[in-house]
Amino acid sequence: MVRVSILYPHSENVHFDWSYYLQQHMPMSICLLSTHPGYGGVSVARGMSGTSPGSPPGFVAECHFMFTGVDEFIAAFTPHAGVLEGDIGNYTNARPLIQFSEVIAL
Repeated sequence: MVRVSILYPHSENVHFDWSYYLQQHMPMSICLLSTHPGYGGVSVARGMSGTSPGSPPGFVAECHFMFTGVDEFIAAFTPHAGVLEGDIGNYTNARPLIQFSEVIAL
């Protein structure tokens, strides 16, 4: 299993519209990507703080898609890349980071 993490770094001037993200972007993403047979689910997390109480989080938001493999994610994502990437500006000015991780324990 592979986890595809889309991480939105926190910064002083970051804007993140949680309403739009949760009500528009994520339902669209799930609708488009979940039809692929390699899709295994998704989770979304909101950054709360860093290690010191009251300090800003490293990431304002995290989205984690599960797929059976990197190739399966790429096959699911590529046909919709323009739509999904084009929608980012509607909810944030953060530049997302993407990481593929092998899930070795649950």
